[in-house]
Amino acid sequence: MGSLITNIVQSAALVASLPQSATNGLSRLGTLQAPTFPEFLSGPLQNGFPWGTRTAARTNPYELSPTTGVIRPYDFTISRGFIAPDGVNRSVMLINGQFPGPTIEANWGDTFQITVRNRLEGPEEGTGLHWHGILQRQTPWYDGVPSVGQCPIAPGKDLTYTFKADLYGSSWYHSHYSAQYAAGLFGAMVIHGPHENFFYDVDLGPVMLTDWYHAEYFELVKQTMTPGAPPVFSDNNLINGKMSYDCSKIPAGGPSCTSNAGISQFSFQSGKTHRLRLINAGAESLQRFSIDGHTMTVVANDYVPVVPYQTNVVTLGIGQRTDVIVRANMAPTASVFMRANMSVPCSLTNQPNAVAAIFYEKADKTKTPMSAAQVFEDKSCGNDPLTRTRPLFPYPALANAATTYNVDITAGPNKTGHFLWYMNGQSFRANYDHPLHLLAAAGNTSYPYDPQWNVINFKGNNSVRVIVNNKFPAAHPMHLHGHNFFVLAEGVGTWDGKITGYPNTQRRDVQQIQGNGYLVIQYDTDNPGVWPFHCHIAWHVSGGLYVNLMEQPDKINDRGAVPQVCVHLVCCIRALDV
Repeated sequence: MGSLITNIVQSAALVASLPQSATNGLSRLGTLQAPTFPEFLSGPLQNGFPWGTRTAARTNPYELSPTTGVIRPYDFTISRGFIAPDGVNRSVMLINGQFPGPTIEANWGDTFQITVRNRLEGPEEGTGLHWHGILQRQTPWYDGVPSVGQCPIAPGKDLTYTFKADLYGSSWYHSHYSAQYAAGLFGAMVIHGPHENFFYDVDLGPVMLTDWYHAEYFELVKQTMTPGAPPVFSDNNLINGKMSYDCSKIPAGGPSCTSNAGISQFSFQSGKTHRLRLINAGAESLQRFSIDGHTMTVVANDYVPVVPYQTNVVTLGIGQRTDVIVRANMAPTASVFMRANMSVPCSLTNQPNAVAAIFYEKADKTKTPMSAAQVFEDKSCGNDPLTRTRPLFPYPALANAATTYNVDITAGPNKTGHFLWYMNGQSFRANYDHPLHLLAAAGNTSYPYDPQWNVINFKGNNSVRVIVNNKFPAAHPMHLHGHNFFVLAEGVGTWDGKITGYPNTQRRDVQQIQGNGYLVIQYDTDNPGVWPFHCHIAWHVSGGLYVNLMEQPDKINDRGAVPQVCVHLVCCIRALDV
């Protein structure tokens, strides 16, 4: 346990030195005033629920998603501001003046309509928001990736994303422009759906775990690729955007720092069950989440309900989400810590540990909890064993995929000495004024003069198996857009050809591949378009660890005309000469 955590847990009082407005702007996340969440939002009901008779265990969510006709509108203004989430005052990117950004909410089958206004100044930058885990079956151009489905939203311009909440559970949205989300451009996304496999009394909503950096994100991108520069280490760890920091570590002439800035707080009700929606919204680190003195029941991973199982620690790679149910089994006067520990063997960090306080209904909220941390092993850089994570709805992968694609992950300097990442020997570079989905929709599906776009065209094959071999000792959280993939196998070394858990293999949209290990995924090509497959470590994807997977190109135009997503391409692009 580091000295910062020791100071927090051994202090007699738990009173923050900074107000919420100074640490998190207009956000209420991390405070006892943060709202709890309903079972579902208001709207038309069928058989008592917005999703009618559909269930988590018996309904195929990919083929039988409801369409409610309900619009959930949001209006986002992206701007710069100064806040101090951990007491260190720095420039960040805010959404509606909030850090983290506003939580967006819908019922399964509703339609999100989100207008994003780019008001970034000093300097101006383009931007774009990705709605992580949404399939975008009818709206691939609103997936939010500049250079794939859209051009960047230019400074002073707006873009309205309209898409269906086609899956349900817990997720997040974030900028997919460079590494902007490491500067604060992210927020939680909650989609209410069936949950007959588990029950709870209180939905506490998102618990966002975030490694945090005191330097500006673009400087960190430059550092991670600069020849001879040291690797980027995070400065702190946050829970719902809050934590304290040891101000003695700020160098002379550095940013202003206020000690004991304050930690997040949550409420438990004795004897009741609570749903927590855990989200790793960080840039680089693997998180281990636990609650002192409590056991958690895992009920969903990413947007996939699973057969419930109990654990005292949840492992989350970047972009991954896990829903847990926790029974408040202590006296009404009790208080304990929840903890997020960045895995030291699997992360680069100067301060790996974060805590937040959980107060039962009659606890003294000015006093520090006196609770002991859970004991767990911090060795593997993988997720929970695949044998533990069985989807509630069995949906088997095809026994023999139509095609197989092998990918090797490597890294090293290019001819100018800059450190880059490669997939099959090619490092990705985006072209913001030629989005790939728009090119494909116009019939242009071959790019022999632009190998840096890393496009793999699977044509009309109805299923794809991707075997990823990590030739590097560091782990990577691999994310595929547009799909929940089947996780057929993962481990260290070379795949032996055996599938784990067939026919009911784990499904999700992010999976850890371990250092010097393998990951085998498969998916049905039922979503015509161009879908990024990349490492979710911000510095790795910025360095090229990314490939675009094209499927069913002849069917891309079956959805109708592509809307205008490039009308405002008059944009300042911050670029590196690599």
